[in-house]
Amino acid sequence: MSLTVPPALLEAAEHGPVDDEAFIACVRDSLPYAWATVSRVVAELEAGDADLADNAVPPPTEADRGQLLRALASDAIRAGLERHFGVRLAFQNCHRVAAFRPSAVDSERYRRFVSTRGQLLNQSPVLRNC
Repeated sequence: MSLTVPPALLEAAEHGPVDDEAFIACVRDSLPYAWATVSRVVAELEAGDADLADNAVPPPTEADRGQLLRALASDAIRAGLERHFGVRLAFQNCHRVAAFRPSAVDSERYRRFVSTRGQLLNQSPVLRNC
């Protein structure tokens, strides 16, 4: 299961639209490793002048890897994180998540990161099991 949904939030979802802040709180509480990783990458982006910051460190455990995969493979979770942090997220392999400034989404650097070539160049025997 991707998220541990509090009963009140589930009830709200059963009756209509859900508040974005409540959804984001659910993501933060359910996927703490993914939340911490995305938060750190976004903080690095905000602290510098670059258009991108990324995480190239594999998760310490399989459970952590699973959290990151669930967060970034879900359109709703990824979009919620992007809205919350005001960034565009990109993802390679089982751990390499990058945050881009929205203005950089049409940049060469972004296109390289999300390209087929970028994906292939980010492969290694260590990453093939993820």
